Amino acid sequence: MKLHEINIRDPFVLPYQGKYYMYGTRGPTCWGECDGFDVYISEDLVNWSDPIEVFHKPEGFWADRNYWAPEVHLYKGKFYAFISFKSIARCRGTQILISDKPEGPFQLHSDGPVTPSDWECLDGTLYVDKEDQPYMIFCHEWVQVADGEICAVKLSPDLKEAISQPVILFKASDLQWTREIKGGPNYCTDGPYIYYLEDENDPNATNPLLMLWSSFGDQGYGLTIARSHSGDITGPWEHDPMPLYEKDGGHGMIFKTFEGQLYLALHTPNEPLKERPIFIPIIEKDDDLVLAAPS
Repeated sequence: MKLHEINIRDPFVLPYQGKYYMYGTRGPTCWGECDGFDVYISEDLVNWSDPIEVFHKPEGFWADRNYWAPEVHLYKGKFYAFISFKSIARCRGTQILISDKPEGPFQLHSDGPVTPSDWECLDGTLYVDKEDQPYMIFCHEWVQVADGEICAVKLSPDLKEAISQPVILFKASDLQWTREIKGGPNYCTDGPYIYYLEDENDPNATNPLLMLWSSFGDQGYGLTIARSHSGDITGPWEHDPMPLYEKDGGHGMIFKTFEGQLYLALHTPNEPLKERPIFIPIIEKDDDLVLAAPS
């Protein structure tokens, strides 16, 4: 398959042992009942396998809809999938799955969502600080709080549970270009992803900690950067005045090819059944990220 044939939202690419593993929200079942998620595998980022199901809803599983934004992270020798799930009877939340291989199968790891049970949450992502403390960064959804929040919670070393109360890092309305949605006053936070700028000359230097996240502006769904100049997840966070990707695309992440090229992965357009993953070359420049032309 080619990228233009793959209908997923929220693409997440894991390079591992000479292959690229791409996960994402299934386009056809995104907004309704779901029963699993897939991986696409490539050796060149051009030619991809057919979808390979890596998780299928087990008997009695609590969630039956909105299997969103699967991210797979290699952590201490295992592969952990962070996935948002929902049922009519329970709040949306991010649960953690585990596998010995990036192609799965993935098994349930945390005992239900690690987000608060009475919060509507989505898009959990893993961040590990310099002291090897794992965190999950996630969105407290606008459907519950109107002004969407991005929060952080400490995880246990085995990634099975939260070991702290969530801390609000910032709110959607803190961003200069975000606009009201769904009749307002509602502001969306979506798809956080942490990227750490390393100083090759001084690994111990305090460099800005960057966060990609998405919201809605004048030209629709877009992607922006927030930065913590302290290098700490608690901030304070400063928001770029303009989007990194402005029109009809978002929920991005960054991966590095085996040749050392950085790419931004996101989906566009943000329209049901038309979403496709795209990869845009990106470079680090002066403590910032700069886009090149789409590939």
